[in-house]
Amino acid sequence: MKSARRAAGLVSGLVAASALALVGATPASAAATWVLVDHPDFPQRICVHPERGWPSTYFHLPISGYWDTTIYGEVRNLPPGSYSDGGAVHPGDWDEDRQEFVGLVHVSIAPTPVGEYIAELWASDGTDTQTVPVVISVKEDCLGD
Repeated sequence: MKSARRAAGLVSGLVAASALALVGATPASAAATWVLVDHPDFPQRICVHPERGWPSTYFHLPISGYWDTTIYGEVRNLPPGSYSDGGAVHPGDWDEDRQEFVGLVHVSIAPTPVGEYIAELWASDGTDTQTVPVVISVKEDCLGD
């Protein structure tokens, strides 16, 4: 009798789980929760020569957590004449074991005067937008220091 009840319980549990899978239900904990990763003591940094700039390079777009829509990224507040073509991290890019992904955001840095420029890397899923600072160092010798 106990084994019949146990079998009936298992069958009803399997039927309920199958029904939820068929209607596409996801647990509340699977809601999109992502973070644009920031390391304040070690911001992303690139160095360029003032006369050459860097016509095509990338900043990392480090996303941690879970997302179910595309997260777009771009860099703003760049030195004059510079631009960003942006980048994206798609839901399928997500590493389920690590719950993170590092995408790439394109930038082209124009020749610009020597100095240190603080730009802003932003990421958005269309609802939430997050930002972190990135540093562009412009100097004659990027290998010195």
